[in-house]
Amino acid sequence: MTGVEAIGQAVAEGRTGDTASARRRLLDLWSAIGVSGDPLHRYSLAHYPADLYEDPAQALTWCVRALDAADAVTVHRGQEHHAGLHIAGFHPSPHLNLADDYRRLGSFEAATEHIDAAKEHAPEPPRNPYGDLVRGAVQEVAEAIDRRDRTRRTSAPGSAA
Repeated sequence: MTGVEAIGQAVAEGRTGDTASARRRLLDLWSAIGVSGDPLHRYSLAHYPADLYEDPAQALTWCVRALDAADAVTVHRGQEHHAGLHIAGFHPSPHLNLADDYRRLGSFEAATEHIDAAKEHAPEPPRNPYGDLVRGAVQEVAEAIDRRDRTRRTSAPGSAA
């Protein structure tokens, strides 16, 4: 089984409600990949554990890791994985997630910096349901920041878990 397949299985497990097991599996995979491992795999993995934590401080750790990995993925590496993969499309989501975590922690200045970065990159996601979801979430988080609202969004990933 490839790293991507193992990540997919752990994510699926988390979406069925077994978040503790999914977190353990993802942490084990993170240990195997390592902080200096393939940035594409690090991004793919780090993007998901944040959704499995209720505590925004714990989620924040994974969002920082996802952004760091997104910054490290080269266009060449993305094209090796899939010819149509656009690395620029990686950036809105980790900035959005960081903005949401900082907002929930009451750090509205940091939240504003990241929501502005997410807005800057938001045109990059494709015009499809995923891209529309990201753009809609950016707007929702921006409005919550403006209201100084620290509550968890009901539309946030993992809210139903």
